Amino acid sequence: MKWGIIATWEMALEGVTKGFNGLKNGMSCDNAIEEAIKIVEDNPKYKSVGYGGLPNEDCEVELDAAFMNGDTLSIGAVAGIRNFKNPISIARQLSNERFNCFLVGFGAEKYALGKGFEERNMLTKESINIYEEKRRKVIEEEFNPYEGHDTVGMVSLDVEGKMCAGTSTSGLFMKRKGRVGDSPIPGSGFYVDSCIGGAVATGLGEDIMKGCISYEIVRLMGEGHSPSEAAEKAVKDLNDRLLKRQGKVGDISVVCMNNKGEWGAATNIEEFSFVIATNDLPPTVYLVSNKGGEYIERNKIYRY
Repeated sequence: MKWGIIATWEMALEGVTKGFNGLKNGMSCDNAIEEAIKIVEDNPKYKSVGYGGLPNEDCEVELDAAFMNGDTLSIGAVAGIRNFKNPISIARQLSNERFNCFLVGFGAEKYALGKGFEERNMLTKESINIYEEKRRKVIEEEFNPYEGHDTVGMVSLDVEGKMCAGTSTSGLFMKRKGRVGDSPIPGSGFYVDSCIGGAVATGLGEDIMKGCISYEIVRLMGEGHSPSEAAEKAVKDLNDRLLKRQGKVGDISVVCMNNKGEWGAATNIEEFSFVIATNDLPPTVYLVSNKGGEYIERNKIYRY
């Protein structure tokens, strides 16, 4: 039986490596995804996820996360949660709830506290310094603060054939308080069905949500498209539609895997990094561009 894990952005390499080692030893995809994303969340050098994530307009770190079980289609998600470590774990816990599985703000924090999740101030000195500098630029130079929206998203397949997906992000830098992007929204930031496959997205949530792109990729794989074909078609179609309708489009990047362990990625930006590991491929960072047609790893090129 094939197994594997794929994730957005090179920052996921350490987490994917841990998930890869777990899957190799029979770990479930649930645990592999959670443990892999927690590693990204806990590292303050990654400014768009978890601890040290870039704050909102009020200099608060508001986090969004989601988890989906591809066997049952159960979903758990939190949005705008503050002062709790590892929102991916809270989202996974919520996926076990029949009702009230998507909580926001104070409600999410109350739930996390009641379930005994670890409280932590997620704002670091460095993120405060970056906030103050950007705020100065916004005031003095009319600088656009909306940057740094690199969600970590992962899809995993285990040896039992079960699939899961997860996402975690601090969202747009200097976003309005309460803003929620695509990352915790089912069908937009993530979707997985063990009978077909799964996909996750990263980029400008306001545009990604206009196309429900993760669900679309899974739908296309279900119709027989390879993961690479499905990813590329979904990104191109949404990009072209938004350009036609609104004259501009933000960053859109995706990764996906089907239930055979085959994988793909696509983007509308010049260069997007992702990490893939399977039973026959060790954790590897690839790049894909908006030209499509190939994945580049150091001096190697994988054409599809």
